[in-house]
Amino acid sequence: MGKGGESSISDEEWERFVREAEAGTRPAPEEPSARARMVAARLREQPGRPDAWRSHEPPRRRAGRARYVAGLVVAAGLLVVALNPGRVTGWFGSGGEGGKGAGTPLAVESKRPDQPPPTEAASQLPTLAQPFRGSPAARWGDGAAGIGMPAARATGWMSKLQVAQALRRSRDFLVASDLDPGVLRGERPEKAIALINPRQRDVQGYLTAAFRAPSRKNDPLLLFSRFDKAKVRLVGDVVKTRGRITYREGERGAVEVTADVTFVYPVARATAGGDDVERTIVRRELIMSWDDPAKVITEPGTFSLLSYKSDTTNGGCGTYTGYLSPEFGTESASATPDDGPTIDPYDRSTAVDAGRRGNGDTTCGTATRS
Repeated sequence: MGKGGESSISDEEWERFVREAEAGTRPAPEEPSARARMVAARLREQPGRPDAWRSHEPPRRRAGRARYVAGLVVAAGLLVVALNPGRVTGWFGSGGEGGKGAGTPLAVESKRPDQPPPTEAASQLPTLAQPFRGSPAARWGDGAAGIGMPAARATGWMSKLQVAQALRRSRDFLVASDLDPGVLRGERPEKAIALINPRQRDVQGYLTAAFRAPSRKNDPLLLFSRFDKAKVRLVGDVVKTRGRITYREGERGAVEVTADVTFVYPVARATAGGDDVERTIVRRELIMSWDDPAKVITEPGTFSLLSYKSDTTNGGCGTYTGYLSPEFGTESASATPDDGPTIDPYDRSTAVDAGRRGNGDTTCGTATRS
């Protein structure tokens, strides 16, 4: 058993064991060594506030390979309570995976896993009817339901009730940024922007520039998921998600909320007859600060961004149009692999940037699957 009586076996491994045990094909999984448990505990206990920087990425897929892009974005500032843009599932928020044989849905993520999910058969390619076929995301949650939420407790300057509200509103920001139907179709994310402290000048400057003239430095994709509806359409009405929200007391008694969530978007060409289905995968890690208004000048109903980072697979590498730009079929197959790092976009066992950054603000590499 792990620290505090918790099992060190991951939810995924335990569920796999239960299925195989019922079939009589496998003995119970063994506990890892004391050293392995110690290393896993150290990883889970890493400080909650990463270096403040920006990130973004683009990649490709086909034949088991895909281009991925990593970048980073500095965001500093502090802030306070929030707003309620309601739980949005819309385009990708409700309904099942759409495919049969997807397996038992995974329990919501409550802590960082210690290994990536297993690789599916290479022949299990996505289709219009089963857009998550062959992907670990087939067992993930739909929309906001895939984001794990912790129990609220009085922290810093906030009561238990206030913390619960801050957690909900932090999730609302993710929904408004990455699941809102209009935003996914390329609209400006007004509900999400309304939750960001208007007095946080660096972030507000970035937002203004990002939507006026997208560039490597000011790219809206660093915070928001958007597709050009004239070129790309979403397949089905579900976006698969997996991740969690955590929190701790920060400076001046602030409540710092950290979100680490992976979004999987099944896409096809917008043109008639476009039935080649690909997936764009975006993993985001943000830290939102809810500050004591008695100690920090803030606008009621908003938070400050302390940092925001992202990794993107099959979203376009070195293109700054303000939209995710997935590649399809022969485009992906003919893509020349980059010299950057190779990653598994479904691997949530490490931090967003751990061991994958180059010296620049954006790194293009190769994803092993999409």
